[in-house]
Amino acid sequence: MRTTLTLSLATAAILLSGCSGKGGDASAQLGANPGLPSLQQYLLPPMKIAKPVPWGTAVPTVAAGLKVSAFATGFKNVRSLYVLPNGDVLAVEPKGPTEPVSRPKDILVGLIQGFGHSKTQGGDRITLLRDTDGDGKADVRTVLLDHLVSPFGVALVGGDLYVANTDAIVRFPYVTGQTRITAPGTILTPLPGGPINHHWTKSLVASPDGSKLYVGIGSNSNITEAGIEAERDRAKIWEVDRATGAHRDFATGLRNPNGLSWNPQSGQLWAVINERDEIGPDLVPDYLTSVRDGAFYGWPYSYWGQHVDPRVMPRRPDMVAKAVMPDYSLSSHVAPLGLAFGTAQTPAAYRQGAFVGEHGSWDRGHLNGYKVVWVPFAGGKPAGKARDVVTGFIDAQNHARGRPVGLAIDQRGGLLIADDLANVVWRVTGS
Repeated sequence: MRTTLTLSLATAAILLSGCSGKGGDASAQLGANPGLPSLQQYLLPPMKIAKPVPWGTAVPTVAAGLKVSAFATGFKNVRSLYVLPNGDVLAVEPKGPTEPVSRPKDILVGLIQGFGHSKTQGGDRITLLRDTDGDGKADVRTVLLDHLVSPFGVALVGGDLYVANTDAIVRFPYVTGQTRITAPGTILTPLPGGPINHHWTKSLVASPDGSKLYVGIGSNSNITEAGIEAERDRAKIWEVDRATGAHRDFATGLRNPNGLSWNPQSGQLWAVINERDEIGPDLVPDYLTSVRDGAFYGWPYSYWGQHVDPRVMPRRPDMVAKAVMPDYSLSSHVAPLGLAFGTAQTPAAYRQGAFVGEHGSWDRGHLNGYKVVWVPFAGGKPAGKARDVVTGFIDAQNHARGRPVGLAIDQRGGLLIADDLANVVWRVTGS
C-alpha cells in the first residue's frame, strides 16, 4: 500500500509540476511599493521545479565588468559561508533534519520540492578553505568542525566561534589560523528545534561590539497549519546576551528570516525574509528589510504590512494593526537566503548596496529567483531597482545548473556564493 501511495503521489507531483499559475512580470514587484494582486486559494498550489542538470564546462553569467570562477567544489550540501579575519573561508554543510508529516498535501509538496534539490547528503560539518597563493582558488581544505546538528549560521567574537545549529547556539574555542577544532563545544542557549522543525536554518550575526548575538528563527509552518502553539518562540529574531545566554525577542512576525547582516552605512540590522505560500504566483513578495527593535512584521496574520491573510484563524485585528511595512520587495517566491553588503574592497559599482542570493521558486509557473541580485543603497536605504549580477543558474531549457544560497565578501572584495545544488562555492570579482 505504501508503494502504491508513493507512486500515486509521484504521478500527481509530475502532473502538478506543470500546473498553470505562471505569474506576472516579477520586475513589477521590485521596490518599496510592489503590486499586490488579489489572493487566490488552492487545494494544491501551482508547482514547478527546475530539473537539476550539471554545469559541465559552463559557469554562471555575471554582469559587465565582473568575472566568476569556482573557489572550491565537491561539498556536501554547502549552504552558508563565513569569512574569518585572517581570510580563511568557512563553508557550512548541513544535513537538514526530517520532521513528521501529517497531511498527504505535505508529502506531495515535499516530493515536488525534492526534485529540485541536490541528492548529495549533507555533511553536518564546517569546512575551512584557504587560498595561500592568492589565485582565487582554495588550495588548503580541512574539516574545521564535524558531527554538528544541521548547522547554518556562524559568528566569531574574539576567541569564541559560535555555530547556530538547528537546536542550539554552540560556542567553540578558536585560535587564529587553526584548521581543526577538537575541543568540545559549549551550549550558549538552546534554540527551537524539533520534532516539527519546518524552517530549520538559523542565521547568526554578532553585534558590532560583540556583546550580543542575533539569530533568525523561522516559523514551523506556512501559516500555522500545526496550530499557534507549534510557533512558540518562532518566526522572529532573538537577541542573545553573549555573557549569559539570556535572550529576548528583537523582532517578530518574520516568517523565515535569513542573511542577518549589519548595514555599514546606517549601522542597522538587515535581513531577507521568505514570505508565505499558496495564495498565488504573485503573492506574497519576499523581501529585504531593516529589522527594527520591537517591530512586528505581520506573520501569520497579515502580509506586506496590514493585508489580512484570511486563512489564519482566529483573526487578530489587534496584531494586524501593529504590522509594519518591510523596506524592499524582491518579488514573489524568489526564496532569498543570502545577504551581503558591499565593502570598500568590492568593485566600485557594488560598494553602496547589498547582494541578495535567491534560491528560487517552486510554487509559480514562471520560475523566479535562481540568481544573485544587487540592490543599490543611498543614505542607508534601498535606492533603485534590483539588478541581476550573477545569473545562468537556469539554462535555456529551464533546467537548474545551480541554486545560490549564502553569500559572503572575502578580504579582497570577492563575492562568494554557496551553490547548494552543484555543491560549489563561486567567487565573483572585477574583471
